[in-house]
Amino acid sequence: MTPSETITVGITGASGAIYAQAMIRALDRDSRVSRVYVVASDAGLRLISTELGIVAQEHKKLASLLTGTPAKKFECLPNKDIGASIASGSAAVDGMVIIPCSAGALGAIASGTSDDLLARAADVCLKERCKLVLCLRETPLNRIHLENMLRVHDAGAIVMPAMPAFYYAPQSIGEMVEQFVCRVLAQLGLPQEEQFRWSGGAKKQ
Repeated sequence: MTPSETITVGITGASGAIYAQAMIRALDRDSRVSRVYVVASDAGLRLISTELGIVAQEHKKLASLLTGTPAKKFECLPNKDIGASIASGSAAVDGMVIIPCSAGALGAIASGTSDDLLARAADVCLKERCKLVLCLRETPLNRIHLENMLRVHDAGAIVMPAMPAFYYAPQSIGEMVEQFVCRVLAQLGLPQEEQFRWSGGAKKQ
């Protein structure tokens, strides 16, 4: 299959850097994906440092540090670069995921402020009717969060909180993370063969 999909990955400061790393590794492996843009907020970069111990001295090397590969299909963009290609609706992007998505990023997208690249790229997906998946990582939720979730949903986004599943009897945190990422990728039109699919019982050990 000829690679054709272009995906944007946003990373914010909500806890769950392991989800972002698993997502980027999955996209690195997926032969259907030819291009991946990565945008991490300052809080997102701090999260990666705190939870994964990964510090990118050069922004452009972030993806390769997360994948442990050359990550040639990735382009890491500074969040302040509001003139980057993905800030325009004319850019060829098939979908975007923000993983993890903070309540602050959710609020920025819901209000349409577009004051940084991450929020603007998400806004572009909404206005161009591209797939946008927001993996919210916040609990408990207040009324503002709930109203913002409804606003982005009504605008066309998929709100997919980072909730691990247990019905397939996972044996490790890594397995739960991978299963969730597989489900997110399916929402982006990139179903994964390794995703567990319920057929009436948990998988056999």
